[in-house]
Amino acid sequence: MTSDLHARLLTLDSHIDIPWPDRDDFLAGSPARQVDLPRLVQGGMKAVCLAAYIPQTERSDEAREAAWTRAQAMLDTICGLTGPGAALCTTAQAVSEAVARGDVAIVPAMENGHGLGGDPERVAVLAGRGVRYITLTHNGHNDLADAAIPLPALGDGASLHGGLSALGRQVIARMNASGILIDVSHAAKSTMMQAVDLADGPVIASHSCARALCDHPRNLDDEQLFRLRDSGGVIQITAMSGFLKPSREGRANVDDLAHHVAYVADRIGLAHVGLSSDFDGGGGIEGWTDAAQAPAVTEALLRRGMTEADLAAIWGGNFLRVMGEAEKF
Repeated sequence: MTSDLHARLLTLDSHIDIPWPDRDDFLAGSPARQVDLPRLVQGGMKAVCLAAYIPQTERSDEAREAAWTRAQAMLDTICGLTGPGAALCTTAQAVSEAVARGDVAIVPAMENGHGLGGDPERVAVLAGRGVRYITLTHNGHNDLADAAIPLPALGDGASLHGGLSALGRQVIARMNASGILIDVSHAAKSTMMQAVDLADGPVIASHSCARALCDHPRNLDDEQLFRLRDSGGVIQITAMSGFLKPSREGRANVDDLAHHVAYVADRIGLAHVGLSSDFDGGGGIEGWTDAAQAPAVTEALLRRGMTEADLAAIWGGNFLRVMGEAEKF
């Protein structure tokens, strides 16, 4: 039965936002959240990457320091989400060990390099706090790199740096040295291609989809997918309706998600695709509206002809592999 198969999988969601300001309700559960510990348990989810999301603001000294302060406060919260049934995990092995104990593994991440406050030396601080990936940009160009979606309200043109800035290249070097994965979701194509060239190991797209199936600037085209594959990385197909199908076609569902997974697997190999929800950050599609509904994703992938071994790779094995590879540097 599907439920038994789903229960056997090490299911990992690579990108979840935490509501902010924090409401101190993750462990106990809250109807206001898409992801909390009770929902994760109900949905058979074994591991999650919780992102300290830093919205893009102006590129001023004051705004940079405010972003760094917010990042630290959010990581304080993420790193404190431990208790019966939940464990903070900062290595691939720790994730596997937590799951074997029956705990939900919580992996810290940071979304938007703006949260570094313009200081590449802070990468080491984040590594020390257990951050396993940093998304180079969010919407809007920052000091590190160009974003896929500029923000005219912040004075953005189509490009600010032509991809990575000199500071962005320094940050990537620090990330390589610290074992932090480079996340190119939200990055402009120029940024993504340059980041892959500079990376010492695998590059990830923690929450993106295939542009060949949905022409959205946040998605990766085939050229980007092949470069991602060549780095040894993964694209984590995400449950964001507008990235899965054009909005004029209605809300996406779990079969649309499975279609993107199958497309990527066919184009660049099953070893380079995984899953994410972007829950509590805008994610949610028909059939997978919160963490408790995760078995519906497994069912959709089975309808695409995926085997249990395929599902094990897609749901968590591929992402844990790249985590482990990054740890070697």
